[in-house]
Amino acid sequence: MLLIGLLDVYSFIVFGAVIASWVQLPPDNPIGNFLYTMTDPLLGPIRSVLPDMGGLDFSPLVLLFAVRMLRGILLSAGAGF
Repeated sequence: MLLIGLLDVYSFIVFGAVIASWVQLPPDNPIGNFLYTMTDPLLGPIRSVLPDMGGLDFSPLVLLFAVRMLRGILLSAGAGF
């Protein structure tokens, strides 16, 4: 299914954004800009809800968990076809 594949690709994009934040890519880096553009619209609201964890950002973990849950729901719904 196309949607399952897109969710898998998005999971890699979120993981790439995490790696990019560790490496601290410069702001003008096109890869960093792409990853930020693709992930920040969903990570921003999650960050605003999560409590402060002393500098640790768990929002990508929450987003990956939500993407994987959605993927599982779609797979189980498609199993009946």
